[in-house]
Amino acid sequence: MNYKFFSHTECEFFPCHKTNDPENFNCLFCYCPLYALKDKCGGNFKYTEKGIKDCKNCTLPHQRKNYDYVIGKFKEIIEITKLDKEK
Repeated sequence: MNYKFFSHTECEFFPCHKTNDPENFNCLFCYCPLYALKDKCGGNFKYTEKGIKDCKNCTLPHQRKNYDYVIGKFKEIIEITKLDKEK
């Protein structure tokens, strides 16, 4: 299924994370949609001293095999983006 994988090897930042497997580096989620899930994203991240999520060591959305995992998290992302009507 071609829509699950895209590798932009001509990108000036390719690969944007260290990898031992550049042939399977998926650029489809260039900007990680899981970032908003904070500590529930499932990736390898840490928080900086200023509380900023640092994902430089995370390749979860860039692994070919993880497309279904990322797509499966969209219900959680939708919940986060809903308006809080009680405010």
